[in-house]
Amino acid sequence: MTLTLTESRLDPARAAVRDVIEAGRGYSRVITRGSVLRIVDLEGNQAVDTLFYNAHDPSERYSATATIVAQRNLYLSTGTRLISSEGNTLLSIVADTCGRHDTLGGACAAESNQVRYAIEKRYMHSCRDSFLLECALHRPQLGKRDLTSNINFFMNVPVTEDGGLCFADGVSAAGRYVELVAEMDVLLVISNCPQLNNPCNAYNPTPVQVLVFEPAQDVT
Repeated sequence: MTLTLTESRLDPARAAVRDVIEAGRGYSRVITRGSVLRIVDLEGNQAVDTLFYNAHDPSERYSATATIVAQRNLYLSTGTRLISSEGNTLLSIVADTCGRHDTLGGACAAESNQVRYAIEKRYMHSCRDSFLLECALHRPQLGKRDLTSNINFFMNVPVTEDGGLCFADGVSAAGRYVELVAEMDVLLVISNCPQLNNPCNAYNPTPVQVLVFEPAQDVT
């Protein structure tokens, strides 16, 4: 697959928010309509598991199925509209220097760690743990039932010829980023993946950065 890369015209120095998420940690904040969110893969091949909700009604959230159907593509990149469970556009990808992001692989969990790898892996930290902790701290109304399909930014999960999924080496690199404009007020919830058992982050979880540019800036 040929990757199409699109650079942003926004100056990182002008970002209103410049937060670093350490490896394995969670993160959440509201991104207001018209703001631009940039997620930066600081060291390369880090998987950034991400959930999006309508900030005012979190029962409306990102739908992998609706997004795949709308764009007729399994992978996300520039031009992709992230479609909600209600058929609305949550955010649109406006720049991407990685070129391919996963929307099928899901998030690692205690249960999946032991099934995929070994029974003793059950107690390793997981993305579902990070999601639940972040929700408990900042959106206590969200629980296990609300952890639906997530996006794995910078993660490479090819579909095999027989229709299965495999976790492959990443296609990102240090400094690459994806940039999205919020089409409504959205709640962003991130788990900066702690996974040590597959090559999604080269077996070495690393920090990522979140930048937010305010709506007044020119993003075209």
